[in-house]
Amino acid sequence: MEDSQIIELFWQKNTDAISEAASKYGAYCFTIAESILHNAEDSKECVNDTWLHAWNAIPPQRPDVLRMFLAKITRNLSFDRFHARNAKKRGGGEITFVLDELSECLSSGVDTEAAYEAKELRQCIRHFVRALPERDRNVMVRRYFFIESVADIAKRYGLTENNVMVILSRTRKKLKDHLLKEGYL
Repeated sequence: MEDSQIIELFWQKNTDAISEAASKYGAYCFTIAESILHNAEDSKECVNDTWLHAWNAIPPQRPDVLRMFLAKITRNLSFDRFHARNAKKRGGGEITFVLDELSECLSSGVDTEAAYEAKELRQCIRHFVRALPERDRNVMVRRYFFIESVADIAKRYGLTENNVMVILSRTRKKLKDHLLKEGYL
């Protein structure tokens, strides 16, 4: 079924929307959740919660790209679950590494999460990412949006892990310079 048809089902509050979205994007959303949580049971719960959140969000929202709309919901739910699960103990995993990597770009005495959520900062980062060369953009999005490991990114793009780490390091430096220039740091 086409995304526009699934969105229309959500819009009409037809329960088939959930089964169609789950059929088409369930595995995709599970992969996103699993890359953040590294726990199949928690990931399944986040994916199930994704359908409820989509149900509640459509309407009033009408997403342009259903796949990314669902990915963002899944990602946000997975981060929330990760933070809740690790509130009492600092856990390992890619998310800790990713947040540590990004902190060098975003930290300046300001709460990193609060700064990242600011609308203006999101727009600035989005503009920066869109201006990157395609390979660097893909590597950055895979690492910092989809929380993929360096090894998985290297495999996906036929690069060495060291090459991926260099691309990420240089891109973070460019991002930091961009944020300085724009007055965010």
